[in-house]
Amino acid sequence: MRIEVRFKSIRTNMIIYFSLLVLLTVTVFLFFSIRFTKSNLMDNSEKNSRQLIEQVNFNIENYIDYMENISQVIMNNRDITGYLFDDGTETGEGLKEAFQTILHARTDIYNIAVLGDNGRYFINNGSDLNLRARLKDKEWYQDAKMAESKILISSSHVQNLVKNDYKWVVTLSRGITNPATGRVEGLLVIDLNYDVINDLCESISLGNKGYVYILDRKGEIVYHPQQQLILSGVKKELLKEVSASKTSLTHVDENGENKIYTPFHSKKTGWTIVGVNYTSELAGNEVAMKTMYTGAAFLLILLACLFAVFLSAKITKPIKQLQAAMKEVQEGKFQPVSIETAGEDEISSLTHSFNSMTERIDELMKKNSKEQAEKRKSELKALQSQINPHFLYNTLDSIIWLIETEDSEQAINMTSVLARFFRQAIGNSNIYVTVWQELEYTRNYLLIQQMRYKDKVAFDIRVDSEVMECAIVKLVLQPLVENALYHGLKYKTEQGNILIFGYRQDETVILKVMDDGVGMTKEALNCIFQKKTDQKHNGVGMKNIQDRLNMYYGPGYGLSVDSREGEGTTVTITIPYRRMEDVNEET
Repeated sequence: MRIEVRFKSIRTNMIIYFSLLVLLTVTVFLFFSIRFTKSNLMDNSEKNSRQLIEQVNFNIENYIDYMENISQVIMNNRDITGYLFDDGTETGEGLKEAFQTILHARTDIYNIAVLGDNGRYFINNGSDLNLRARLKDKEWYQDAKMAESKILISSSHVQNLVKNDYKWVVTLSRGITNPATGRVEGLLVIDLNYDVINDLCESISLGNKGYVYILDRKGEIVYHPQQQLILSGVKKELLKEVSASKTSLTHVDENGENKIYTPFHSKKTGWTIVGVNYTSELAGNEVAMKTMYTGAAFLLILLACLFAVFLSAKITKPIKQLQAAMKEVQEGKFQPVSIETAGEDEISSLTHSFNSMTERIDELMKKNSKEQAEKRKSELKALQSQINPHFLYNTLDSIIWLIETEDSEQAINMTSVLARFFRQAIGNSNIYVTVWQELEYTRNYLLIQQMRYKDKVAFDIRVDSEVMECAIVKLVLQPLVENALYHGLKYKTEQGNILIFGYRQDETVILKVMDDGVGMTKEALNCIFQKKTDQKHNGVGMKNIQDRLNMYYGPGYGLSVDSREGEGTTVTITIPYRRMEDVNEET
């Protein structure tokens, strides 16, 4: 539905439309400016966050490198293999001295232990192994054994080497090779103080509320500032999604706060360091930015409105003079009117032409009335002429298809039916035909389609005999049947059916074209009478048929469509009951 708002004064129109144009332009500019600036704020925040996270990763990797060097120093101690694999000839004093030296120098190391597959072990200064911990059942222990001589870093867990000690640690482990067999038959374990990871992560600032957490290769938590709340299920956090993502993610948490997750994947440790920013912390800059842009936009609109008032007054002054003169013409005074004008612009030219125009108004009105009648007649014939090529193209396609499949007998039959159809349709130049003739056209068309689609199309025509001699605009049913085939039945896997039903109701004739095809969506049904052409089949739209029926019978008659998706479509044609002898045919 088109809505136009018009004011009595051209000047008012100019002021309003010019102001609306400026308002629209400034609004669009304001929208994209705010969006662009906001995007820059977010990008800069993400970039800064990524740089800080990379720094955390760099610090962690340096720390792990140092721990790996310490583990290598321990691995180079010959007392280890002697103690684990030489039938107990080594007392462990050498290991105790080496371990104590490292533990005193490095407060960030909780435990150092060597564990043999044969059951021998040495922990710290000779501490007893916590047998109830069942180390071989622990996931980190199994992973370390599978890694053999490679260094493996576990996720955070409660240490389980020493009894009655429940510190949170991150375990660095690597396999120990038995020189006699050449196989990994032992394990070096170094428990690192969990607080070291905590200190490295808290050394950077991601705003007042932002934080950093770390995931291992499996997406499980190595470090999180609220780890206990997450493990107990009180708080939720993105884990698997962030671990698998290579770009930043946005997520709304259970408190309704919008967060930006920026992951960084470390190739050395296999960990994923994640920085979390709160978009609400950017709100201060965003509000100030919006206030500045909105103020500038308001000032521009105000200046544009003042300019519109001044400009419209100057432009409309000669138009008002012409308006006064035209009021006299409105009262029937067609004699020349003299209006003083200056210049060579369009309004001056319009004023000079005004007098000669009034002298010819009456003559042009009569001529225009006659031309409009002829134009309407031509438009009606042009609408009808669009249908014949549409059917011909599709039928010839069918014949070509039959010939290509070497079904010459069926091609001959189809050509015969096509010739009979066009003798009826084109040979008759009348605009109106009887319903019986229209049904014959349609029946021939359906016979052709049955030849093409064989058992995929079935049809039945049930029209009361008293309707057969009623006059109808030519070529109305056939295009509707073709629409039912191409848009309703063509995409069915089983046989499709078309029923043409007709009867008289008082002084009205009702014809229905019904199919059990795929039907139409509500959106397609709402657009059914829009002016368009089916590009695929080069067909004539429903609006064409509706226009022809409206032109000949009036707005009270025409088409109505009922369709349900997956069930089928029914098109109802409503026309007045007129016999052929009562119709004044147009040629």
